[in-house]
Amino acid sequence: MAARAKPSPWLLALGGLAAMAAAMGVGRFVFTPILPGMMRGLGWSASEAGLIASANFLGYLAGALAAATPWLRGGRGALLAALATSALTTALSGVFSAFWLIALIRFVSGVASAFTLVFASALVLQRLVAAGAPALSAVHFAGVGSGIALSALLVNILAGQGAEWRGLWLGAGGVAALAVPLVYLLIPPADEAAAGAAARPRFAPGVAFWRLLIAYGLFGFGYVITATFIVALVRGDAALQPIEPYVWLIFGLAAAPSVWLWTVAARRWGTGAVFRAACVVEAAGVALSVLGLGTAGIIASAVLLGGTFMGLTALGIAAGRMMAGTAGQQAVGLLTAAFGLGQIIGPLFAGVVRDAAGSFTAPTLAAAGVLVLAALITPKL
Repeated sequence: MAARAKPSPWLLALGGLAAMAAAMGVGRFVFTPILPGMMRGLGWSASEAGLIASANFLGYLAGALAAATPWLRGGRGALLAALATSALTTALSGVFSAFWLIALIRFVSGVASAFTLVFASALVLQRLVAAGAPALSAVHFAGVGSGIALSALLVNILAGQGAEWRGLWLGAGGVAALAVPLVYLLIPPADEAAAGAAARPRFAPGVAFWRLLIAYGLFGFGYVITATFIVALVRGDAALQPIEPYVWLIFGLAAAPSVWLWTVAARRWGTGAVFRAACVVEAAGVALSVLGLGTAGIIASAVLLGGTFMGLTALGIAAGRMMAGTAGQQAVGLLTAAFGLGQIIGPLFAGVVRDAAGSFTAPTLAAAGVLVLAALITPKL
C-alpha cells in the first residue's frame, strides 16, 4: 500500500481555523450579539439569559469530560460530526420558543463545540509540530476570533435587513455549515495506527498541572460574564447604543491575531509568566466594561478582553499538552472541562446578581478579581 502523503502544514492550519471559526466563533459565541433580541422577544430576565448561557457551557463541560477519557479517540469523522451538529443546533436555536427546549439545544451545541476544540486541536497541533511548523498553531486558534468577527458582521447585516433573532440564528447556522466540506478537504485523516497508539496512554497529572487546571478554570469564570453580556450591557445604556453594532466586531478582530502575539511573547519570557500577564490584562478589560468610562471604556474593554481570551486558551492548552506528552488529548480535555465549569458558574452568578442589584457591576468586578487570583495560582511553565 502506498504511503499516505503528509498533509500541508498550511492546509492543516487553515482547516483548524475553519473548524474553530464555525463551532466556537459562530456556533458558541454568536449567542452574545443575538442575546439582547432574544431577551426582548421572549421576555427573558438576566437570570434566564444566564441559565441559557450556562446550559451551553454545561454541554461544553460534558463534552470536554468525555474527550478527556482515554478511550474516546476522536478523529476526522468525529470532528466532522461535531461540526455538523454545531451548525444544526445553531440553526435550531432560532426555531423554538420554549425555554427548556432552547436550553437543551444550547446544551447539545456546547457538547459539539467542546468536541470540535479537542478533536480539531488533536488532529492539527501534533501534526504541525511534527512538520516543524508549530508557529502555525496561531492560525488554528485564530479561527475563534475570526468566527466572532464573522458572526458580528453577519448579525449586523441581517439585522440591518430587518431580521429578528430567529433569522439571525438560522443565518448563523447556515454559515457554520460551510465549514464541514472545508474541513473535510483541508484536514486529512490521521494515521490510524498512530492515532490508536496516542489514545491509550493514561495521564498522571503533577502539582504544576493541577495549579494550571485551577487557574484555567478561574480564567473561564473571569472572562465569560463580560463576554456573554457585553452587548446587552451596551444596549441597556442609551449613551452607548450607537456603538452596539461594533462592539462584538471589535472583540473578534482583537482576538484573531492575539494567539500569535501571546505565543511570541511566551517564547521570549516563558509560558507561565505570559499567562499571568494576560490574566491581569484581561482583568483590566473586564473591569473597564462597568467602570462608567463611556464609549472609550467599552471599546478598551472589548479590545483587552478579545485580545487575551484566546491567547490564554492557547497558552493553557499548549502547556497542558507539553506536560502530558502522548496523553495530550486527555490533558486538553481536563483543561477544557475546568474552563467549562468556570463558564457555567459565571453567567448564573452574573444573572442572579444583576436581577437582584439592577447592575452587572458587582459580578463583573468579582470576575476581574478572580482573573487576578488565576494569575497568582499559575505555576512556572
